[in-house]
Amino acid sequence: MRIFDPHIHMTSRTTDDYTAMYDAGVRALVEPSFWLGQPRTSPASFYDYFDSLLGWEPFRAAQHGIAHHCTIALNPKEAGDPRCVPVLDELPRYLVKDGVVAVGEIGYDSMTPAEDTALAAQLQLAADHGLPALVHTPHRDKAKGLTRTLDVLRESALPPERVLLDHLNETTVDEAAASGCWMGFSIYPDTKMDEQRMVRLLRLHGTERVLVNSAADWGRSDPLKTRAVGEAMLAAGFGDDEVDRVLWRNPVAFYGQSGRLELDRPELVRPGTGPDSGAQGPAASATHEGNSILRGGG
Repeated sequence: MRIFDPHIHMTSRTTDDYTAMYDAGVRALVEPSFWLGQPRTSPASFYDYFDSLLGWEPFRAAQHGIAHHCTIALNPKEAGDPRCVPVLDELPRYLVKDGVVAVGEIGYDSMTPAEDTALAAQLQLAADHGLPALVHTPHRDKAKGLTRTLDVLRESALPPERVLLDHLNETTVDEAAASGCWMGFSIYPDTKMDEQRMVRLLRLHGTERVLVNSAADWGRSDPLKTRAVGEAMLAAGFGDDEVDRVLWRNPVAFYGQSGRLELDRPELVRPGTGPDSGAQGPAASATHEGNSILRGGG
């Protein structure tokens, strides 16, 4: 089973997670820029974070045989903070980078006028840069938030086939499907969706334009939930091709619209498996900014 996790926050995860993900079949992922839990007080802290998504995290992922891509944006949680709004002016210099495959996460948190402005501005940036957009639907008042999101989308220059509406559930899937946008579902241990609910939705709506992600972050979450969905699909009678479509081909098709997916890079060799690797493998012998990740005797 090959897996592309289209939404996971590896900044919050450990190298053990990378190992477990590889063993579960994950070979590619997208890490959206998001709220780190602690409010940021300066735009400069965003820029260091964006740089890590473009440098450090791809390096870590490559050492575990996983292709890492990212999305860049001013996230909805902080879009209403006037200290953070200047980030919008700096986004264009990041959106031209090779590893950036979409503008995101954008959307709503509390559905304020400031969030309206940030969403509209970033949808325009996506259109200007030829990128798709990853749109976060709010965790509160989800149905109302989706309707408001779609109103802004209809006024934007970005066509629905270049938009992924994420964090959907049973209350929002019908409206999302009718919009023509791609549909994302986050699978969590306690909140959002679980794998059995996801299987029921797939039976009702099919596998077209559907992406499943773990959205694993610093909270109680599980980076192997994508694999759990694949196994639940097989147990429910879905075929291998349908599982592959949801877990691999759909994410590739959506983010491939950026023209920047790189899934077969030669450095994606899991440590210890390369032909000339010895104990560590080619990827593990490299460094990023002088850091090899190795500790102790290395």
